[in-house]
Amino acid sequence: MTEVVDDSGRQPPRRRVPGPARSARPARPERPGAPRRPGPGARPARRPAPSRAMPRTIRLAGPRPRLRMVGVALALVLSVFVVRLLQVQAVDSATYTAKADRNRYVAHVLAAERGGITDRNGVTLATSVDASDITADPTLFTREQLGIDDGPEQAAALLAPILNQDQETLAKKLRRNTRYVLLAPRQTPEVWKQIQDLRTTLARKARTESGVVDVLAGVLHDPSSKRVYPNGELAAGILGWVNAAGEGGGGIEQMLDKRLSGKDGKIRYTQSGGRLVPTASSTETPAVPGSDVELTIDRDIQFAAQNAISEQVRKSKADRGYVVVQDTRTGQILAMANAPGFDPGDLAHADPAALGNAAVQDAYEPGSTAKVMSMAAVLEENVATPGTHVVVPNRLHRGDRLFSDDIDHETWYLTLNGVLAKSSNIGTILATGELGKTQAKANEVLYSYLHRFGMGRPTGLGLPGETKGILAPPGKWSTSQQYTIPFGQGFSLNAVQAASIYSTLANGGVRVEPSLVRGTKGPDGQFTPADRPERSRVVSAKTARTLARMLESVVDDEQGTGLKARIPGYRVAGKTGTANRVDPATGRYHGYTSSFAGFAPADKPRITVYCAIQNATEGSYFGGQICGPIYKQVMEFALKTLQVPPTGAPPAKLPVEFKP
Repeated sequence: MTEVVDDSGRQPPRRRVPGPARSARPARPERPGAPRRPGPGARPARRPAPSRAMPRTIRLAGPRPRLRMVGVALALVLSVFVVRLLQVQAVDSATYTAKADRNRYVAHVLAAERGGITDRNGVTLATSVDASDITADPTLFTREQLGIDDGPEQAAALLAPILNQDQETLAKKLRRNTRYVLLAPRQTPEVWKQIQDLRTTLARKARTESGVVDVLAGVLHDPSSKRVYPNGELAAGILGWVNAAGEGGGGIEQMLDKRLSGKDGKIRYTQSGGRLVPTASSTETPAVPGSDVELTIDRDIQFAAQNAISEQVRKSKADRGYVVVQDTRTGQILAMANAPGFDPGDLAHADPAALGNAAVQDAYEPGSTAKVMSMAAVLEENVATPGTHVVVPNRLHRGDRLFSDDIDHETWYLTLNGVLAKSSNIGTILATGELGKTQAKANEVLYSYLHRFGMGRPTGLGLPGETKGILAPPGKWSTSQQYTIPFGQGFSLNAVQAASIYSTLANGGVRVEPSLVRGTKGPDGQFTPADRPERSRVVSAKTARTLARMLESVVDDEQGTGLKARIPGYRVAGKTGTANRVDPATGRYHGYTSSFAGFAPADKPRITVYCAIQNATEGSYFGGQICGPIYKQVMEFALKTLQVPPTGAPPAKLPVEFKP
């Protein structure tokens, strides 16, 4: 190396040449707040004087603990909401849904329109017209709604005279804790209009006058129907009535109630303040109307029968009476009239004793009209003929008593035909005694015929309250019954059973079960005929024809008891009856049952008429005298109405007496 010398001859100071750089250590990060160390060559920091206090450093706490506390609190609150929500939505959902539905929805029954009842020609006998069920929402009569404490009482005072009801009863209904109450069912449109007018007046006053409250705002109505009977009392016993619950309470109305009433529907709608919300949803199950019922009766014949029996019951001051008219070929009832009657549309003024249908509900001893069954047995068993001689004494001792006829007489010499024509009790006892070798055997034979004719059995009509009569088996007949039953005392029947006896003979000995319903017409308009009635042969056609000729003698022969039943131009077969009557109140014999039964034309039968009057107290009580004229009047009208011509054949002239 060359050494450098300056001009003064001195060597310049030697410069230190830096060596290779050492690896620098990374600087250690300083902790926040830590004292900084002095670097190389730095002057040492001066220590503060011990006498002076150092200022305190403020440091912020970390946010994490507070966030945790807030999060826990929120989680607890949300947990409470979730648990409650689960309880409402899952555990108690049904309960709350039901409460909401009760408050929000209203369900009403849609009453089905009741079917009508017509006669055989389609003439209306019972029908339903528009009406209103007057209802109310009791929650709209509270103090919260009206601002007064006596809202139900004020409303009841206004409604009572319109609905013809007790004021306190209405007030109790309006105080109930419910959303719906029925105040009055099936009111006429005029009644609802009165209420509407009154509501309108109150609402107007409530808007314009202070202190006036519309207490009728909660009175509503539901469309309904009302049963009406256009002909008043006509055929009331057959038709029956509809009670306050809308159910049949008697007659056809009760017997065919399910068919007539149809099936009620239901409507469920959203309400607010007792009013329908038209924009809200609603569900409706339509009602199915009831079927119309067509009866076998003829309105005009029914009218004639009812007028005739009502007038005679009034004249005779009797307890009651009945007339039955039957088609001999089909068994169909053309008329069934009772007196006294009632108006099924006005039961409030009806006599309770007159309700029902006495023609099928009264059981009574028929008397001599039942003798034709004894004669049928005698003829059918071939123990006698119409010309068989029967000697009839004034008195006949049998068993424990003496028997007599209705009138005292010397010994009669009668034919079997004469026994029937003169209605001899003694002659009938003698004739039926020939039915068996012993009296017990004769009783059994007679009983079998009575049963075949329908005695002691239901008629087949099925009307409510119908009696099947009383006919004990022959082994239980008392000593006197063995001899009284042949002439119509000691057993009982109803008026339809009595008519059926004569229709059986008129139909050639074949019994056709009586019927009252021709068929029904459903809501679709399709007519369904009634089931065909049962038919059974009781006696031969020969016996039936012979008896028809014998019954002509009762009316046609001057010695017969049925002269008042004659009908000019027609051959008439009939029989009178006058029986001791059992008083239903005491169970003892008191008064008489007067009757007449027969058919016409006798040689080509078409119509049977039966009439009976109970306990006539003024004038004659003999069946031929008070029931014979009714038979004639009703039969004449029925023959003309059905356009049945006379046959023109000469009447049978069977002998009544014989010379000893």
